[in-house]
Amino acid sequence: MTNMTYFEAQKRASFLISEKNLDQETAKLFLMEMFGFDNTHLLLHYRDTMNPADVEKYFNWIYQYLDGQPAQYIIGETEFYGNRFKVDDRVLIPRPETEELVEWLLTDFANRKELKVLDMGTGSGAIAISISKKHPEWQVDAADISSKALEVADFNNKMNKTNVRFIESDLFSAITEDYDVIISNPPYISEDEIKYMDESVIEHEPKEALFAKNNGLFMYQKIADYIRIKKDTFHGSLYLEIGFKQTESVTNIFTELIPGCEVTNRDDFFGNPRMIRVNY
Repeated sequence: MTNMTYFEAQKRASFLISEKNLDQETAKLFLMEMFGFDNTHLLLHYRDTMNPADVEKYFNWIYQYLDGQPAQYIIGETEFYGNRFKVDDRVLIPRPETEELVEWLLTDFANRKELKVLDMGTGSGAIAISISKKHPEWQVDAADISSKALEVADFNNKMNKTNVRFIESDLFSAITEDYDVIISNPPYISEDEIKYMDESVIEHEPKEALFAKNNGLFMYQKIADYIRIKKDTFHGSLYLEIGFKQTESVTNIFTELIPGCEVTNRDDFFGNPRMIRVNY
């Protein structure tokens, strides 16, 4: 296995991955990430012989992937909203669907010169940092209950040269300011949905960032309780990612607890209802 071209290595890796019914594109992704290639440069190097140490490292990544490790954790980084983020098992891997939640907020407030934004349950910091990069003039804060997650988020803040302030907080317990906008991708998966989930997610991503009590609705109920108290003295907007079967339940939570609020739902690019906005 030590004398292989880049093409032969990718072909061998693709075969091993296909036997496990996993994503064969990962074989190509690992080559590109490991050696800093784009598509063009990978093609230019396909017939070159790999260094034996590089072959060993490459297949070490492949075997980790075959054992169920998420590709993003193996690489150690992922892309979100055009930016790079460090990720490991301390944080949830940011998903493309969440980019649409960020885009919704940024579109709604595109012309605002000043805005105070709170990202609740920030994890890797991907949401807050992406917003701050687009609008460095805004005050963007981010909170999480996990000190380990905040270590990752702080690293990403420095890596992306943004100025997000991080707050260790059990939901709103340590939040002392009012915000024009709150955005959150909270845990919303019910325990009885585990059977539908990818095994690598269940085994490797932090469960506290995935699962919530009360059929996945617990965090929405807590957020609504907080807004209910605030609405008489402060008005703002709330942007939430939700499970694709939760639109009616989450809408009811907010309309019942916050009479007069305006709830708007939106589909993701797959046509699934995955986001709501609450104006209060």
